[in-house]
Amino acid sequence: MTSNLTASLLAFGIVCASATPMLAQTAETPPAQAGAGAAAATSGNAPDAPATPPVAPQGGAGAATATSGEAQPATTPPAAPAPAATEEDLAVKADGGKLVLPNGQDITPESQENGRWYNAEGIPTYKIEADGTVDYATFSGYRRYSAECHVCHGPDGEGSTYAPALKNSVLKMDYYAYQEIVASGKQEVNKAANLVMPAFGTNKNVWCYVDDIYAYLLARGTDAIPRGRPAKKESKSDEFTAQEDSCMNG
Repeated sequence: MTSNLTASLLAFGIVCASATPMLAQTAETPPAQAGAGAAAATSGNAPDAPATPPVAPQGGAGAATATSGEAQPATTPPAAPAPAATEEDLAVKADGGKLVLPNGQDITPESQENGRWYNAEGIPTYKIEADGTVDYATFSGYRRYSAECHVCHGPDGEGSTYAPALKNSVLKMDYYAYQEIVASGKQEVNKAANLVMPAFGTNKNVWCYVDDIYAYLLARGTDAIPRGRPAKKESKSDEFTAQEDSCMNG
């Protein structure tokens, strides 16, 4: 019985040994693949990924775009400051016997009304006699400017560290623009300055003499009178007094 059992075990081992290569032959072999993928498919081990070459830095906005992927806004260079007005820019010209400002306005005195001088278009101006005597309205403008305006704009219309020289401003500015600024004020706020001028349209000490101040500043800007109180002035006329009383007490 022992010999029969041994013979059966030997026979079974022979059958198993012969069956093993048959199973190995029936398994499908994976197809070959190109490049590194082929080695991974056949060996089962993925190769190390090749190193990515560094990106060379770029200049300007392109560098930020290349590295961050976001477009950067273009930088606008600051505007150059406006050049200061020269003496030639502010010079008064004689044209056919007329005195003309840089803004093209004629300031030749043509007629008098209420003790004040006006040009042909009815715009206030000054009149200086050969001996230096100033008309009374221009003298009045000096007094009112000194009382109400010089604190910000400096004495004699010369300007200050925080307000412009009005003797120059009136040479470039239209008369009606001057009136509007005095009446309504002006605000100029930017990176370089913070200038705020209050409105004087309801201040009778200014508005009743707005034309006198204008005539005085014209005389200063054109160097028709020097700095300081005018040495000679005309007498105050009855017409000037009547108009002044009407405005101040009206």
